[in-house]
Amino acid sequence: MKTKLCLLYGGKSAEHQVSLQTAKAVIGALDLNKFEIYPVYITIAGQWIEGEQLSSPVEDVAELQLTASENEESVFNSLSGGKYDVIFPLLHGPNGEDGTVQGMLEVMNLPYVGNGVLASSAGMDKVVMKNVFAQAGLPQVGYVWLIRKEWQADESAAYERVEKTLGYPCFVKPANLGSSVGISKCTNRSELEAAFAEAFQFDRKIIIEEGVTAREVEVGVLGNDEPECSVIGEIVPKKDFYDYKAKYEDGNTALIIPAEMAEETQQQMREMAIQAYQALDCSGLVRADFFLTEDGQLIINEVNTMPGFTPFSMFPLLWKHTGVDYSELIEKLISLAIERHEEKQQIKYTF
Repeated sequence: MKTKLCLLYGGKSAEHQVSLQTAKAVIGALDLNKFEIYPVYITIAGQWIEGEQLSSPVEDVAELQLTASENEESVFNSLSGGKYDVIFPLLHGPNGEDGTVQGMLEVMNLPYVGNGVLASSAGMDKVVMKNVFAQAGLPQVGYVWLIRKEWQADESAAYERVEKTLGYPCFVKPANLGSSVGISKCTNRSELEAAFAEAFQFDRKIIIEEGVTAREVEVGVLGNDEPECSVIGEIVPKKDFYDYKAKYEDGNTALIIPAEMAEETQQQMREMAIQAYQALDCSGLVRADFFLTEDGQLIINEVNTMPGFTPFSMFPLLWKHTGVDYSELIEKLISLAIERHEEKQQIKYTF
């Protein structure tokens, strides 16, 4: 029998368009002899719209932007009614990658691909994530965080705190967003002021990180309780840093896979990635991002609990070079989702 697979994509997030690209790619890679594919589009306004079963890949992401009919049955009836065997949340950013959708699926007792509520929420909030990594003893760059109210109450004090604690250069980021949205590099006070205004458009909390001269290296992690790592890749941006345009629009980035690194350093990086994975209690997948300094020091930057997932994104490319092609990678993630769900069914809720 075919597996009835529900794809959740879109979402109320600044990463909505990235999610559409991911969904198009995944649909194109799925074996229709093994899966019945049902699209569920979440509009930018947060409306959930269920589509008909797909019989072929989609040619353009516009086909995935479904519209609701007046007599359409609620998507939630389909979810709670057991219509689907597995849910695949292809959602990036807030309202999808942050544990919100995962919590809903947990309440419905549905198997779903990827990280659970805790790992998703902690992985989305860069401040919480860094605090967890600090507790686990993982080396990191210096960082400061603020909420919007603190900044509005005394802007000068906020800037002075960053300058005194971190200095320049530094990077200002929304705490709860991915795909390099809202990130700025700052080398002086005026740039810092503009960066705060930019980042606070996307979140009520921001994080400011110490700038470091280093190579940007990444590794894919796959699995549940016994995770495995891919080969290591390197990002070489042609600009100052790997921003949204470099990732998705102008191709101004070189991805080097495998990265040229000493075997000892590679092994250390894999061990640190798994340590981070387990500290957050991850499942399914993450992409773990590191800095490698000139003197050979590895510093963890972050993990992404739903990394870019087109065939040209770093996570699938890392696994392709490890010997797992795109279609096989998707099927492995679906198997891991079913495995994790079956394990949860062993938990007792009465005594």
